[in-house]
Parts: sequence; structure tokens; C-alpha cells
Amino acid sequence: MNQKPPEPGGFILSALRPRQDPSGKGLQIMRKIVLASAIAVSALGLAACSESTEDAAGDTVENAAADTEANVDAMGEGIEDAANDTGEAVDNATDAAEEEATEAEADIQGETETEAAAD
Repeated sequence: MNQKPPEPGGFILSALRPRQDPSGKGLQIMRKIVLASAIAVSALGLAACSESTEDAAGDTVENAAADTEANVDAMGEGIEDAANDTGEAVDNATDAAEEEATEAEADIQGETETEAAAD
């Protein structure tokens, strides 16, 4: 009887070792299957990553548009308030200038302010 000595590592490790295929075709087919599986998994991972990235980019654009709209609204309100404040300041300055002019005229002409304002 011609028996082989037991392989190092026992039965479990020998079961995990690839079998020798005298023709070599079995290993080539298995390599192709493993390679095709790896490519498919990579492609699916890339597609899923791209979709989530695309969704995130879309959300970012929508948020930026909403922020821009809110900022434009706030600026519009700020500009309107500033214009109103400026208008009030001009009115107040005009009223004060007219009062001072009336007082100056009354002093110069020796009139009362009512008489100077009527001129």
C-alpha cells in the first residue's frame, strides 16, 4: 500500500487548500467567477455611492437656494427700513432748518416767530 503521510495542519487545513486540477481549467473558471463577482460588487458599491452623493449634492443646492432667498428677503427688509429711516431723518432735518430760518428771520427783522413764519 502506498499511503501519503498526513499533511501538516490536519484535515481542516487540507480541506481549505485548493485541489490540483490536472487540466488547470477548473482554477481558471473559478478565477474568472471570483473576478466577475469582485467587479460586480465594486460597480454596485460605486453606483450606490454615486447616488447618495448625487442626493446630498441636490440637498445642498436646495439648502443654498433657500438660504439665499432668506438673505435676499432680509436684505430687502433692511433696505426698506433704512430708506424709511433716511426719509424720516430728511423730514426732521428740513423741519429743524425751517424753524431755525424762521427764528433767524424774526431776530433779524425784529418780528415774532409767527410774523416771520407768515412772510
